[in-house]
Formats: sequence, structure tokens, C-alpha cells
Amino acid sequence: MKFEAVTIKDIARALGLSTSTVSRALRDSYEISQETKKLVLDYAQKINYHPNPIALSLKERRSRSIGMIVCEIANSYFSQVINGAESIAYNRGYNVIIGQSRESFEREMLNLQYLTSRSIDGLIISVSAETKDFSYFKELSQKGMPIVFFDRIVDNVETHKVIVDNYKGAYDATVHLIRNGYRNIATLSNAPVLSIARDRLAGYKAALQDNGLEVKEEMIRHCVHGGMLLDEVETAMKDLLALKNKPDAILAAADKLTTGCLRILKANGLKVPDDMALVGFSNTDLTELLDPPLSVIRQPAFEMGEVATDLLLQLIESKRPVTEFETRVLTTELIVRDSSKPIRNKVRAMV
Repeated sequence: MKFEAVTIKDIARALGLSTSTVSRALRDSYEISQETKKLVLDYAQKINYHPNPIALSLKERRSRSIGMIVCEIANSYFSQVINGAESIAYNRGYNVIIGQSRESFEREMLNLQYLTSRSIDGLIISVSAETKDFSYFKELSQKGMPIVFFDRIVDNVETHKVIVDNYKGAYDATVHLIRNGYRNIATLSNAPVLSIARDRLAGYKAALQDNGLEVKEEMIRHCVHGGMLLDEVETAMKDLLALKNKPDAILAAADKLTTGCLRILKANGLKVPDDMALVGFSNTDLTELLDPPLSVIRQPAFEMGEVATDLLLQLIESKRPVTEFETRVLTTELIVRDSSKPIRNKVRAMV
């Protein structure tokens, strides 16, 4: 049996009133007597009536809902961003409709078309690894759709953006490895088209150069889907392990690249950090429970969701067109654990 929501017409029919009288009573209009208001409100509560949000959005030209597209909801980083976004949206009376691209441009477009056809008031998005054509975002923005980019941003669309200091996060992690005695440091990176990949790779290269080490292109491997496809990580790791001068440490530049790298090293009988050290970008709470506990660059994901949503609601609720935009840069935190302990400690432990 098809579900049908209770409408004003149903209340009017049950109480023998006109739909306009019921509508005014529900809106607490001065034109309706207190007795009639009470009659209508009591009955509406009894049958669990709720206003139709679509009808309200048509009337008010606002749906009080915002769209949010991430690459993967199950990813701990993105789930924390979503929690931050919903905490702000809920307190301001908005609902968040979430879609995931799974790093697919096609799925990203389907999500965008669905959300915009549902009259969302604004959009928060971290673009997929496959997205190279950003014209649709530009078109949406020019048509007046409030958009805020976070994490993976689009440079040529003028709007608010929220990122972390990816350059410094990768720089600090690479310097940490160098200070602990590692010299052949490789990196697993996201798709080169992504802003986070470019910034993290730049930080990695700068740290090597600033410490007198050569940047070797064979030590850099890109995984286009950011570790979501384990085959990509396996291929990248196979290439690195086949090098004559193998890496003694790896900087993994995404959450799933980090855990995927650890899985493959263990599958190949390599011990972390005795055979190879590992530091990765990760917000997974379980990293400290792994064997060994992982050193990670942690991002303020919850705060990122809060900031992105607050900026979006400023765009939505502004009485005048917004022409000045900002890029908020949040700080990462390097958490040092056993997976990157100094070489001298490793040698001492082996003796």
C-alpha cells in the first residue's frame, strides 16, 4: 500500500472546516478564533500532521535544506565533516541531504542534478577524483546557487572555500621522518588533479629539498581513487618495492592510502617500522590501536564541517549579493606513534 502523508485537506474534511480556515489556524492567524485554533491544533497533533516541506518551499522560496556531496560517507574523515555540518545546520533549522560520489564524476553529476532539482538552498561539496570539468559548478554559481567547497576545492569558481594546510601537514610529516633518520622517503598521493594532492606533494618535495635530499620522481606514486580501489595501492606499492634503492619510509597522503599501504606491507612480510616506516593522513580513531600504532597527520574534520556550513548559511541568508569570498585554512596536527620511530631505536630494538 502506498504511503500518503496527511494534508490540510484531510484535517478540513474531518473537522468540517474549509482548507483556508485550517491553514490560517495552523499559522496562528488573528482571523481565526481561539476555539477553532485549539480544535485544529489538537486534531493535527492527534493524527501526527506535519507541514509539507515541498509546499512550504514553493511558498517561501526556501526549502531550509542544504545538499552535501562527499566521496565516501564511510570514510572517517568525511563522516566527521558531515557531523560538523549537521551540528550547525540543525541548530539553524536546516536539514542536510547527503550524497556520495565514490570518486566518480558520473555519480557526482547525478547527485548534483538530483539535489538541485529538489530546490536545495545551497551546496557543500568536496569534488571527486575523476572530476576535471568544473564548468557545471561555475554555471550553478552564476545562476545564484550558494556553493561552498571544502577539502578538494575548485580554484576558478569564486565562492567560500574551507581547507586545511595540506602543504604544512605533508611538510611536517616528511621533516619528522628525516629527523628520525630516514632518507629514501616515498609518497603515495591522490589523483594529481585534486588540490589536496598538489598541496601535499608540494609540501613533501619542499621538506626533502630544505633538508638537502633529492626529489626522486620514482618515489612518487599516484592512486587516482585515493585508496578506495586496493588494486591501485597494490600496483603503486609493487612499483616502489621493485626499486633497486627501495624506500625506507612512506608518506601516505590520504586515509585509505594509509591503511591500504599498511595492509600491503604486512601481506609482503615487511614490518613497520623495522623494514619501512609509515606516516599517513588519517582521521581514523583506530590508528592508535593498530600494530604498530600509526603516526598520522590528523585534520580538524568536524571543525571543517562547522565552518563550511556556517559560511554557506551566510551566503543563503544574506540580504544582498555576496561579492567578497574567503578561503579558510585550518591547521593539521602531527601525531607521532611507533610506525615512524627513529632508526636508532629500531636498531636498538633488533639487537
